[in-house]
Amino acid sequence: MKRSGFLLAGLGLLATPVAALLRFGCARSSIQRLDPLVNPGLNPSPHLHQIVGGNSFNITMDPTKHDLASLSTCTSCQFTEDFSNYWTAVLFFRARNGTLKRVPQLAQSGMEGTQGGMVVYYMSDALFDTAQKSSVTAFKPGFRMLVGDVSFRDRNQSRAFRQLSYTCMDSQASRSPETVGFPAGPCKLGIMANHRFPTCWDGVNLDSPNHQDHVAYPESGTFESGGPCPSTHPVHLPQLMLETVWDTSAFNNKADWPTDNSQPFVWSSGDQNGYSSHADYLFGWQGDSLQKAMDGHTYVSAPMLKTQSIAEQNKCVVKDMVNENYDGWLPQLPGDNPM
Repeated sequence: MKRSGFLLAGLGLLATPVAALLRFGCARSSIQRLDPLVNPGLNPSPHLHQIVGGNSFNITMDPTKHDLASLSTCTSCQFTEDFSNYWTAVLFFRARNGTLKRVPQLAQSGMEGTQGGMVVYYMSDALFDTAQKSSVTAFKPGFRMLVGDVSFRDRNQSRAFRQLSYTCMDSQASRSPETVGFPAGPCKLGIMANHRFPTCWDGVNLDSPNHQDHVAYPESGTFESGGPCPSTHPVHLPQLMLETVWDTSAFNNKADWPTDNSQPFVWSSGDQNGYSSHADYLFGWQGDSLQKAMDGHTYVSAPMLKTQSIAEQNKCVVKDMVNENYDGWLPQLPGDNPM
């Protein structure tokens, strides 16, 4: 989808640069084989996803017709103005006998009681920079993007994306070290999947055929290091980051792991190495609420936004449109994806 008037401030398409950091939890709203960004209209899509955000998530979400903020009646995110949808693949444990079991998601500290889900960040600067002074431009209605590639299976391929990583968590405070592939050994608490999206925009297109070409990484360095955007993508976006903690603690007995002692986890796409890690984003903030929040120059807190209880977050679910079993011990991945 293209919106060519980005430079025409008189049309209201040019947002004021903003500086802030938002951090909030989103409960899981659905687990099913649907992907309206990569596979619109396909039911079911090739592999299983866990989805959070607005409950208007559907098989097809045409950006010219589907306005998430107006069509959603609730959101599973803490801030009630955020009807965006965020989703990733689902993690499975592969037992020694070849059967598979879905790994549950674990709420982060302070968000206990949330049904699965993830933690979402919108940042102007590095995560631990409380000043958040850099100027960024908030996303526009209809904006969408994808980070990662479901077909990648080796380390060299994964170099195409920056800062898609995993953290083997010993406790809720664990944030390092980060690895590009799945951790090799058992993780006491769980495995955190970290998804950091590109932060430079071409200023024109709200989407692109592969859902990636309209955005780019900094020309050098990273968002956190203040790297400049390339001339082809001159507009600084907030750093959108997703953290999903997969509770692998129940699967730490290595006697249950494959006999070759290889790590036993696999994405729902069939990837056993972790290099295919990917995440999807459909912008759906209500009105100019995200703009106002980031204009507030706040760090984590956002008094200008409305919050809801975890109980209310958990109530916001998306109806099941696929109707297949993904729990218990399974002989194969949903969709029969080869490993």
